[in-house]
Formats: sequence, structure tokens, C-alpha cells
Amino acid sequence: MSADFRFDRRELAGSLGDLGTLLPIAMGMVLICGIDGTALLLGVGVYYLLSGLYFRTTVPIQPMKVIGAYAIARALGPEQITTAGLWMGVLLLGLAAIGAVQWLARLTPKPVVRGVQLTTGVLLLTEGVRFMIGTSRLQAIHGSAEPFLFLSSLGPVPIGVFLGGAAVILILLLLDNRLAPAGLVVVLVGIAVGLALGGYRELAGFRLGIHLPTPIGLPDTSMLALALVSLALPQLPMTLGNAIIAQHDLTRDYFGDQVADRASPRALAVSMGLANVVCALFGGMPMCHGAGGLAAHYRFGARTAGSNLFIGGLFVVAGLLVGDQAAALLSVFPFSVLGAMLVFAGAQLALQIRDVTERADLFVALTLLGVSLASNLAVGFAVGLVLAAAFRLFRLRV
Repeated sequence: MSADFRFDRRELAGSLGDLGTLLPIAMGMVLICGIDGTALLLGVGVYYLLSGLYFRTTVPIQPMKVIGAYAIARALGPEQITTAGLWMGVLLLGLAAIGAVQWLARLTPKPVVRGVQLTTGVLLLTEGVRFMIGTSRLQAIHGSAEPFLFLSSLGPVPIGVFLGGAAVILILLLLDNRLAPAGLVVVLVGIAVGLALGGYRELAGFRLGIHLPTPIGLPDTSMLALALVSLALPQLPMTLGNAIIAQHDLTRDYFGDQVADRASPRALAVSMGLANVVCALFGGMPMCHGAGGLAAHYRFGARTAGSNLFIGGLFVVAGLLVGDQAAALLSVFPFSVLGAMLVFAGAQLALQIRDVTERADLFVALTLLGVSLASNLAVGFAVGLVLAAAFRLFRLRV
């Protein structure tokens, strides 16, 4: 067995580590926006498999969060979402072709990279807490902290506080346990609790079968301008900062220079570009890599591309057998348990800031965080670049 591929309990547990990020947006895309469940599940699964086989290391697959959040909040239709995914694919391939991705990666200083990782970590952590207390966007749309369970609260306290709190304790107890890896145990316990508390109701009439995605072809030209301005362009800076530059840096920290060279900024951009062009033509969800996802997989035990084959195979099988009934299957898992996993994924990524010791560098990273929380990560990334350049050129001190 190659050292690039291991198939054990820790790899299986690590493969499930990023479900807290993936499932909520995927559920919103299916339940609210009407994205085809077959195309979504197969797209995620095949992309996990191909990324693992090509990069030969654990590589996260995530929804594009800016597009996903805006689409769910506005209840956009599948055509607008897939058109935005097509735009992202074309833009990323174009930037890779002209060398802009590599150029930006070389010019981005370490405190800006750490600031992006810190911001993404804090955003994941706070979103995890929202899922636990029942105030996330998806829960608000459904009007309940746990819309698919019998119980949404115990008295005045959301049920997620108890379920999420118990999941956090379980993760802490098992985080470094090789016999019972935390990620695997929490997912299995989450499914069991979800079924026990009424999640099975959504499975009424559930039937397994063979499902294949249907090509939808190129989008209507009337969609192009709206999808570019409202969805793709706001997503692009976050993808460049988090899914390319920050992920490449984190890959080097976790796995060394040789693996990081294989998962270069250009290679990551080409990977996402090709995946989104193909998925858009089949009606799938816009997808990217991401430093937060890598931190989640790694923290829960993933160390090789075996984790990609585990989770990719799971999604492919689900897509083929479940297809457009994906929403019913996904609803079994409590939101609050997903939130607990998000908390740990976010904390792991935010802790990358610990190697920034210079006051000026800390100022840049923390300012990027503050600006991002007040506006968005794209603006924070731009401010961080300008601020880092000012410190370097004018030798400013704090």
C-alpha cells in the first residue's frame, strides 16, 4: 500500500471531519434552491476521488460559501447558481493560464495568509455555535433549531445546546483516540440520535434506485451578467485567498514542501476551474477547496489521500442510490452536531496564527480579521495586502 493512501479508522474519521461545513450548505442548495440532489452528491463524490488521486494527499471539497450563502438567503434558482459555478470555473482557469494565481501567491505575505486563516477559522467557529444554539440562516429559514426532529427545545433552551454540548465533550474525549476516532464516533452517534428523535420521518417513502445526472448544457445568456456580478465576482477573492493561497500554505505546514509543490496555487486553481465547468454543465453545486476544510480533515485524523477515497466513495454511492432524495437522507443528521464539528474545525484553523510573533504582523492579521467580520473576507484580504505593503515600504511600527 502506497504511503500516499492509507485505509484505516483514522483516515475514515478524518474523511468525515468537514461534514459540518459541507452538509448545511448542500442541504440548503437542495431544499431551498432546488439544486438536483443527484448532480450535487455525485459532483462532490467524484471531485473528492479525483482530487485525492491527483494530489495524492488529503484535499477538502467544499461548497463555495459566498455563492452558497447568497443563494440560500435569496432562494435563487438552480440556473443562477450553476451559471455562477460556470463563471468561477472559467475565471479560475483564465487566471491560472496567465500566471496570475502564482503571482498573487508569491506576493501575499505571511501575516495576510495567517489573517485569512484566522478569519476563516473564526467564521467557521461562530457558525458552529450558531448551529448549536439554533440561529443559523438555514435554521431561521425553517423556523426551528432542529426542524427535522421531534424536539427543537427543552423548555426555553434549544435542544441543540444539549446535543451540541454533548458532541463537543465527546470530541474532546476522543480527539486523539486511535481506536475510536472522534470524527467517526460523532457522526455515528449523531445519526443515531437524529433517528431516535424523529429524523426518520423524512425517510417515509424513501426508495433506493439507480440515479444519474442529466446534462443541462450551457446557461441562458440572460443569466450571465447577473451571475457574474452578484455571485462569481464576490466569491473570487475569497477563493483566491482561502482555497488557493491559504490552503497551499497550510498544506506545506501539515505535509511538507514536496506535497505542497504538488498542490501548488496553479494546480489548485486548475482543479477548481475544471471541476466547476463540468459540474455546471450537469446542474451541480459550485465547489472549491479551502484551508478550513483541510484543517477539519487533518484535525480529525486524515493524513493521506485514503480519506478522499473514503468520503468520495460514500458520496458517489449516495448519489447513485439516493439521487433526488438526498434532502431526506441529509436531514437525519442534527444541525447542532454539525455545529460541534464546525467549532473544532474553525478552532484548528484559527490556531495557525500562533507562529506570528512580530507585533506588526499580528496587527496586519488582526486588522484583516476585524475588517472581514465587519464586511467580508474579500475586503479584508485587500486591506491586509495594502496594510502589509505599507508596513514594509514605510517601516511602520505598532
